Amino acid sequence: MLKLFMENDMVNKLILARHETFHPRHGWLKKGFDYVKKDNDVFRRDDAAVVLGVGKNMIRAMKYWCTAFKVIQEKLEAPKNRTRPLIPTELGEALLSDKGWDPYLEDHASLWLLHWELLKKPNLATAWYFTFNEFHLSEFTAAHLHEALVEYISKTFSDITITESSTKKDVNTIFRMYGKRSISKSKVIDEENINCPFAELGLIEKIENSSYYTFKVGMKKGLAPSIIVATCLEFASSIEAGARTITFSRLLYEQGSPGVIFKLSEKDLYEAIEKLAMVYDDIALSDSAGITQLSYFPDPLKVSRKLLSDYYAQTKKN
Repeated sequence: MLKLFMENDMVNKLILARHETFHPRHGWLKKGFDYVKKDNDVFRRDDAAVVLGVGKNMIRAMKYWCTAFKVIQEKLEAPKNRTRPLIPTELGEALLSDKGWDPYLEDHASLWLLHWELLKKPNLATAWYFTFNEFHLSEFTAAHLHEALVEYISKTFSDITITESSTKKDVNTIFRMYGKRSISKSKVIDEENINCPFAELGLIEKIENSSYYTFKVGMKKGLAPSIIVATCLEFASSIEAGARTITFSRLLYEQGSPGVIFKLSEKDLYEAIEKLAMVYDDIALSDSAGITQLSYFPDPLKVSRKLLSDYYAQTKKN
């Protein structure tokens, strides 16, 4: 059974600016996954830049993003006091292997799945977790986000001293990674995010004739119902092991939920679950005393895997 989460500490740690100011670029996750599969020390090799075909200053960034998106991880059972080798994760194998679901990330649904993986626990990108889970301004600038991020870190990780340069690097990278400029504001393509696949998700939009941005709430390009419901089931499993139901409101509003991470409206989330519930007997929507619930049988992680496998099998047929 594929577990979309890694088998380690599920508590978020403070991790800032490990991307060396580089957002994830087209092809990086596949390349990093493939080379780790061949050589688990590839990122430590003296000739890593030549082997991976990137600049020396990009090597750490590629390794970081592959780890943050959970397509590779450190081998947990490695001896203590020794550098842990890197290995592909089950998610990496399922998605990015040559015969995987979508090795070259041609389907937007795969980018949404990876967006989920980046933000869920254990999270390796603190600023990203905060931005999409705990930052609630409807309109904002980079300065607003940075100020709120610093305040969040000072309260959540009060025993750790941070540098302003680290948090600013993260905020700038978030905007380059997800920001979508208003077309009516400028006809020029933004070269800062042209090489980042996640800019295609359009999660952060620039408000026309303004210096402000906003989160795009509602259904989005390529966000397949199967991705939404599969992540709902995974979220439910992480909330309460052994449970067979979760309230719709938790899936929509709770920190770390698909509703929050994907910025969904109530209508979009309900329709996605309803559509899949009509096809799969393993899941159902029900109302009890005015409370809408998602029910699942028997194991939410198994059902989640089935939804993803079926989705990708169907898209390959088409």
